Amino acid sequence: MYTLTYESVATNKINGAAMEELLEKARVNNQRDDITGCLIYYQGRFVQLLEGNKAKIEVLYDKIKIDPRHKNVTLFSDDETSKRTFPNWGMAYYPIDENNTNRYEYEQFKRNLILMADLIEPTNVTSKHFWKKIKTMISEPPM
Repeated sequence: MYTLTYESVATNKINGAAMEELLEKARVNNQRDDITGCLIYYQGRFVQLLEGNKAKIEVLYDKIKIDPRHKNVTLFSDDETSKRTFPNWGMAYYPIDENNTNRYEYEQFKRNLILMADLIEPTNVTSKHFWKKIKTMISEPPM
């Protein structure tokens, strides 16, 4: 099984409705292709981990690289793994809207991500890099 993780920058702010639409399409396609993973959208930046059949992941990643909703798509880790990090997640996403979220909810979101990073046992190097990137990203001051 193949896994990769990348980061990118949104070309425009993405509201909750647009993100839900994107995720609904991704979940249908990913279920069909037996792809699992996790997507984090935070302060205009994406970090995503994908896992599944190598050929299918590569086709998906090629589509992601040309998607106009983001830019600066950078692969920062990929490898083979014998076990999925997110076996039951067609595509995990936490719906945080920076414009409609109070400070407490925002801080709770950050704590939840850190807790997930500490509790989910990475199954490979790429998964470790994904969680390290998430922890670094949420610890940076707001842009």
